Amino acid sequence: MAVKLDPARRRQILSLALPIIAGMTSQNILNLVDTAMVGALGPTALAGVGMASFLNFMAVAMIIGLSSAVQATAARRVGEGRLDEAGVPLNGGLLLSLAFGIPAALALWFLSEDLMAALVDDPQVVAQGAPYFQARAVVIAAVGMNFAFRGFWSATHNTKLYMRTLLIMHVTNVLLNYALIFGHFGFPPLGTLGAGLGTAVSIVLGTVIYFLLAARHASEAGFLARLPSPSQLRALLRLGLPASVQQFLFAAGFTALFWIIAKVGTNELAVANVLINITLVAILPGIGFGIAAATLAAQALGRGDPDDAYRWAWDVVRVGSVVFCALGGLMVFLPAPILAVFLREPPLIELGMWPLRLVGLGILVDGAGLVLMQALLGAGASAVVMRVAVITQWGVFLPIAYMLGPVWGHGLVAIWLAMMLYRGAQALIFAQIWRRRAWALIEV
Repeated sequence: MAVKLDPARRRQILSLALPIIAGMTSQNILNLVDTAMVGALGPTALAGVGMASFLNFMAVAMIIGLSSAVQATAARRVGEGRLDEAGVPLNGGLLLSLAFGIPAALALWFLSEDLMAALVDDPQVVAQGAPYFQARAVVIAAVGMNFAFRGFWSATHNTKLYMRTLLIMHVTNVLLNYALIFGHFGFPPLGTLGAGLGTAVSIVLGTVIYFLLAARHASEAGFLARLPSPSQLRALLRLGLPASVQQFLFAAGFTALFWIIAKVGTNELAVANVLINITLVAILPGIGFGIAAATLAAQALGRGDPDDAYRWAWDVVRVGSVVFCALGGLMVFLPAPILAVFLREPPLIELGMWPLRLVGLGILVDGAGLVLMQALLGAGASAVVMRVAVITQWGVFLPIAYMLGPVWGHGLVAIWLAMMLYRGAQALIFAQIWRRRAWALIEV
C-alpha cells in the first residue's frame, strides 16, 4: 500500500460510500420510529411485529444476494468500457426477483400463521404478527428489485440516487404507518396490519421511483432494452446464490445466538438484544465503504488492472478506518451513556458495559473485514466468502458460545469476547484471501 493516499482516490471512495451510509443510517433511525409507533399498541403487538420482521428478513435474505451479483457484473462491464451492456445484469436481476419473489410471496401469505406459531407459543402474539408478515411478504419481489437497483447504482457511481430514493421511502413509511396504525387522516385504525401495509407501500413506491430514474439515467446502458441470455442469468445466479445463502445463514445465526443467550438468563437476553442492535448500526459504515470497494475493484478488473483492484480495497480500508476508530472510541469510553439510551435499570447497564467495550475494541478489524468481504464479492468470489462466513460463524463461534454460556456459565462477557475473536479471525482470513489475488482470475 502507498504511504500517502491520493486525494482523488479518497474523494472517489467517499463519493460512493457516504450516500450509501447516509441512506442506511436513515433506515435505522426510521426503523426506531416505526418500532416506537408499534410499541404504543402494547407489548403483544411489539413482540408480534418483532418476530414477523425477523421472519421477513429470513425470507428476503434469499433474494438480496442479487445486489452483489448485479453490482459485480455491471461494474465489470463499466470497467471494460462496455457501457451499453452495463444494464443487462440489472435486467437479469429484475427478472430473477420476479421469478423468485412471486411464488415466495404466495407461499408465505398462506403459511404466515403457521410459521409464526412454530416460533411463538402465545396465540395473541401470532395474531398480531401474522397480518404484518403477510403485508411484508406480498412485496418480496419488489424488495429484490430494489436491491438489484442498488447494485446497479453502486456499480455506475450513482449512489446519490439510491440515497435520495431511500429517504423518500422512509419518510413515506413513517407517514403511512402513523395514518394506518392509529387511523389518522381518514384511514381506519389497522394496528399491526397498518404497519405492514405502510412499509409495503413505501417499498413499492421505491421500486417505481427506481424504474423512473433508470429510464432517465440507464437507458444508454441497455435498461429494459435487452434480455439477458440464459448464460448471463446463470452467471448472476452463480454469483448471487452464495451471497444469498450467506445472508440467510447469517440471520439464522443470530436466532441461534439468542437461543443460546436465553439459556444463560433473561437479563442477559435483554442486554444482548440491545448490544446486537447497536452493533448492527455500528457496522453500517463498514458495509457502505465495502460496497464502494466492490465497485472500484470490479471496475479495475474490467480495465484489466488487478494491481489497481488490489490497491482500491486497501485504500478504502484506510479511509474507513477513521470512521471505525471514532465509533470504537465512543463504545470503549462511553458505554454507560450509550446503553442508558436503551436500558433503564443500572444492573442491566453494568452487565452490558464490557461487552460493548469489546465491540468498540474490535470494530476497526471488523470494519476492515467487511470492506474486504465486499471487495471479494465485487471480484466475483462469492462462493469463497460464503464458505468462510458460514464456517467461522456456525462451525466455530456458535459452538464456542454455547460452551462458554449455558455449559460453563461464563456469561455475556465471555460470549462477546468469543464474538470479537470470531469476527477478527474472519477479517484476517478475508485479508489473506485478498492478498493471494486468486480472485483476479475469476471471470464475470
